[in-house]
Amino acid sequence: MKRDSQFKFSVLASGSTGNSTYLETPHHRILIDGGLSGKKIEALMNSIGRSLKDVEAIFVTHEHSDHCQGVGVLARRYGLDVYANRGTWGAMSHHLGKIDPLQKHLLEPGEVKDFGDLQVESFAVSHDAAEPQFYQVHHDDQTFCVLTDTGYVSDRVAGTIRDADTYLMECNHDVQMLREGPYTWSLKQRILGDSGHLSNEEGANALMSVVGRRTNEILLGHRSQHNNRRSLAHLTVASMMTQHDFGVDHDFMLEDAEPDKATPLTVV
Repeated sequence: MKRDSQFKFSVLASGSTGNSTYLETPHHRILIDGGLSGKKIEALMNSIGRSLKDVEAIFVTHEHSDHCQGVGVLARRYGLDVYANRGTWGAMSHHLGKIDPLQKHLLEPGEVKDFGDLQVESFAVSHDAAEPQFYQVHHDDQTFCVLTDTGYVSDRVAGTIRDADTYLMECNHDVQMLREGPYTWSLKQRILGDSGHLSNEEGANALMSVVGRRTNEILLGHRSQHNNRRSLAHLTVASMMTQHDFGVDHDFMLEDAEPDKATPLTVV
């Protein structure tokens, strides 16, 4: 399949300290999440040669600060439309400050926002937030999928996101590092639970349930700064997928998103 060289993305940041992803088509430019300060997101956009002045909308996954911290500032400063479901709006509105009601939009789980040459599809996940949902973005026959905060990947979710061209997939923690680390036992239980986060092994299993012939790139994201390491996450996923006959770095590229550095602007 021929890839449209004008459908591009950059993972501006992905980690426990902040998350934001930029996508563009010939006619539209959007962000998924704005979980850093407005100033930091501006700097990350500038680092890939893009300006927030050209972005028209932010799609918020849930109300945790590492996903919505800068949303209010950016909405006011650049007049951006903000999309989220009803539960997320109810949980995050007091964090965002005043936003013009005309900029506030509902997008419920399972719905699609159609911009013409770009469609944003939402899907519900299992996470300890009011009504968490993530997104896959479509342009022509290409799909970019973001899934970085969920305790598990259900058959329903796997069916929804199967065979995307590019994935940003959570590999939050190494289970042993988490168990032996500094967090309280209650927090460890939350992270390990069905409404927590995917471990490196769980991220690998999720990928093996959805990767298809169209898939050309996987980025591993939302690494915990305390309970994981970049090299460990990458090695775990690569080893597990290779053992199950997936063509890592042959049929698709396996890359790593960073918490404080944007990935290069890349074709989906």
